Amino acid sequence: MTNAYDIVTIGGGLAGASLAKVMAERGVRVLVLERETRFKDRVRGEALFPWGAAELETLGLRRLLLSKCATENRWWDDFLGHDQIGHRDTATDTPGRTATLTFYHPEMQETLLRSAVEAGAEVRRGVRATGISPGHPAKVTFEGAGRPENVATRFIVGADGRSSVVRRWGGFAPRRDPPRLRIAGVLFEGMTSLAHDTTLMVINPELGQSSILVPQGGGRVRAYVVFPSRGDRTLRGERDVPRFIEDAICTGVRQELFEGARSAGPLATFEGADTWVEQPYRDSVALIGDAAATSDPSWGQGLSLAVRDVRLLRDALLANDDWDRAGRAYAAGHDRGYATIHAIEDWYTTFFLETGPAAEARRIRALPLIAAEPDRMPDAFMAGPEAAPATESARRRFFGEDVPETGRAVQPSAGAKSSWPHRLHRPDHPQPPPGTI
Repeated sequence: MTNAYDIVTIGGGLAGASLAKVMAERGVRVLVLERETRFKDRVRGEALFPWGAAELETLGLRRLLLSKCATENRWWDDFLGHDQIGHRDTATDTPGRTATLTFYHPEMQETLLRSAVEAGAEVRRGVRATGISPGHPAKVTFEGAGRPENVATRFIVGADGRSSVVRRWGGFAPRRDPPRLRIAGVLFEGMTSLAHDTTLMVINPELGQSSILVPQGGGRVRAYVVFPSRGDRTLRGERDVPRFIEDAICTGVRQELFEGARSAGPLATFEGADTWVEQPYRDSVALIGDAAATSDPSWGQGLSLAVRDVRLLRDALLANDDWDRAGRAYAAGHDRGYATIHAIEDWYTTFFLETGPAAEARRIRALPLIAAEPDRMPDAFMAGPEAAPATESARRRFFGEDVPETGRAVQPSAGAKSSWPHRLHRPDHPQPPPGTI
């Protein structure tokens, strides 16, 4: 059977649509199969952290999104409870000098799919993939309008998310972390008291909770609350929105921010446990994005990892006529980056969100050291996995295990007001009053 396409991508979200565009504009024949005829709001990530925005720039897609649907949040404010401990200019204080990029997810998906079509990809919407046959050629079967179809292709890409069927059809064995955190999210409108260019991250170690508020412009804010996964605690539906707001305020978010705000989308709760496969390529089938590795959304790295996957797979396929070898090279690069983010997520969860005497002792031991030497804290969430390797020595340094007990009486660095590393105070960007957000 002659290959009708070079690549068939199952899933037209951020990863699938981005890959389709960047490959089609190089003359590669790409078919995208997308189940949804119209994207609708669901609770998911809507921020590319600075390193992910830099990856998007490498793909030539950052300015496209900025021109159509995205905004930049230049500032990142960190709080421990009610105390502000960081005010970071991500546009200048990150390796790529790229600010956090935020968008309304359905608009981003539509923008990228249209762009893929304009680049020459074929996009079929309202169709459901029903099976794959790996090999040379590989085959994909799908149904649309009640009619089954079968196409041959050189390469299959599973970009169908955390519940990927391509992962199962391709014979990949997923691994899963034990549950530790849950994350609830909802979209608000009318949240005009929050600076439009500032992302807020509030961590309350005593409660084992965090909250993040991500402005999207025009008073629209995607808000999240992270809490321990013990018991059956969950937040879901319009009736739980007041509880969501109470939890955010309890974490440390200032109550006044919610005055006049109204929910503009569904409220839902998800488990935060990572799910991943090792070596997300085999026999002409590659997995990208959440299909390859669903990272804990509590730390916001999923979209950036997905864009990194696209860049790695694009580069591997374009550099090598042997696409089996290219697939293996992609998988090795994916595994290295994801392993770093996965490990550092675990460190952060252990350090900031575990409760009890042992957790408090860890923080008492390490926080003064971090105050004196801010680079003890890995910066992978802002700078990316290549900038902050997750070595054992890095872990020991973060937790203060590299300093003998007798050597822990250290003084914070000059001007330090807390244990957090990013204290960038600018006269042209006033700080909020103490104890507020």
